[in-house]
Amino acid sequence: MTFDKRKIDELAAANQQWEQQTLKKTLDRMPERQSEFITQSSVPIKRLYTPLDVQDQDYKDDLGFPGEYPYTRGVHATGHRGKLWTMRMFAGFGTAEETNARYKYLLEQGNMGLSVAFDLATLMGYDTDAPEALGEFGKCGVAISSLKDMEILMDGIPLGEVSTSMTINSPAPIIWAFYIAAAEKQGVPMAKLQGTLQNDILKEFIAQKEFIFPPEPSMRLVTDTIEFGTQHMPLWNTISISGYHIREAGSTAVQELAFTLADGLEYVRWGLERGLDIDEFAPRLSFFFNVHNDFFEEIAKLRAARRIWAREMRETFGAKNPRSWLMRFHTQTAGVSLTAQQPEINLVRVAIQALAAVMGGAQSLHTNSMDEALALPSEHAVTLAMRTQQIIAEETGVVNTIDPLGGSYFVEALTNQTEAAVYDYFRQIDELGGVIPAIKNGFFQQEISDASYRHQLEVDRNERFVVGVNKYVSEETPSIPILQMDPQGYDKQVARLKKLRLERDNLKVEETLNALRAACMGQENTMPYLIEAAKAYATLGEITDVMRETFGVYQEPAFV
Repeated sequence: MTFDKRKIDELAAANQQWEQQTLKKTLDRMPERQSEFITQSSVPIKRLYTPLDVQDQDYKDDLGFPGEYPYTRGVHATGHRGKLWTMRMFAGFGTAEETNARYKYLLEQGNMGLSVAFDLATLMGYDTDAPEALGEFGKCGVAISSLKDMEILMDGIPLGEVSTSMTINSPAPIIWAFYIAAAEKQGVPMAKLQGTLQNDILKEFIAQKEFIFPPEPSMRLVTDTIEFGTQHMPLWNTISISGYHIREAGSTAVQELAFTLADGLEYVRWGLERGLDIDEFAPRLSFFFNVHNDFFEEIAKLRAARRIWAREMRETFGAKNPRSWLMRFHTQTAGVSLTAQQPEINLVRVAIQALAAVMGGAQSLHTNSMDEALALPSEHAVTLAMRTQQIIAEETGVVNTIDPLGGSYFVEALTNQTEAAVYDYFRQIDELGGVIPAIKNGFFQQEISDASYRHQLEVDRNERFVVGVNKYVSEETPSIPILQMDPQGYDKQVARLKKLRLERDNLKVEETLNALRAACMGQENTMPYLIEAAKAYATLGEITDVMRETFGVYQEPAFV
């Protein structure tokens, strides 16, 4: 901020006088509730913030105006006054038919875009009927084993008009090929498709552990998608660089931001090494952040994220196009914060988290349902989660001005503090040789594990409270409706796969798989070959097996 030196000195003296007189009298009469106040991430919080805490901040260089570098106050000049965030509810369970019905219901309720959750078998590149997939059908998302399933999943949904996000990582190029082929069958060319592929394999090695291939060939596949999207799909975000799962694994807010941005910078390096122009592919990179309970810390994290990314893109990588400097991100409320105890109060947690996402300038938001600590969301629960966003948009007034907490001494100081901590992590990662070496020696994994352990100790020792768990506990058994999936779903899915393998042109399938194998063994972009295999109705498992054969399978080392 711009402050007069004389005024700062006067304020420092006045602050000291306040502490010695007014504050001391109050503390003598009424001590504070605890000796230390901290954020959700255990960052100490001062009693009071004043201009003294932001006196070195330059408004134009550090904050700027909305829609202008460094985008601390937002990437759009009108914020949410011009366009609300996309209300995009994450959904998927059981068969493609069941999930298709849920998508149509959500669109009727005001959902603005699709967000596909896949089951564990799909996430790991197995067909539903594979022995390795036994017992996992449809539990954490929808089962997609072939183009046929994707056609059913998107039946009756105009893919040329709806934006689709797909949370898939190691098999992401294959699932993307299924989607592209399904759209073509609807008559929609790939150049008109809008959406996002999560496709963030680095955070899988760091946190979520749904990897298949070793890091280097995995990064080759991600770079293939970046290159292909840049050349053929100008409206598609080829990566959603994800901090969400890093946070769900137990990281702090600072770790979530630092590790996510480090991953993003690594993807940029691989794109440049491929020979791509940064201003051609960087504008289509997007991000995905968790929004947890600590209201101000989360807002500060999102503001710092934009500023750091803009600076790195412009100053470190030399991007010239302002669109390359923009950080656009989706947010999701914190699943890990939800409790099975008193599940209805999760509605309150989610509302606060969603409000932080909006006030932090999110472009897209998913709100978790109150029953997610118990089961996949019921229709009733997901409707309430959707209505939470709609109330924030229509009734609270927080969208009426841009970056409403900008200029708050506390928020600005916390934003600066978060940024400094992120750069400290960048230095540590560089000292280890970069992101992939840091993954291989367990740096990220240990940092997250330590943070998660500290948090749990604080809860166990009653140093940190979770309502309904270790404070304000109720002995009542929750009684809320639980989603029931089609009990015959697994049998239907297996029968569909069996029928598909009998009726398709198996010679064509073999031909496309052989071509893919050659591409994997060489240097060609794999996406055209994946699309041809998808069109021939090769299954997810068959395609992944070709890649397992050529790339190998990664086993994470045991870290001491």
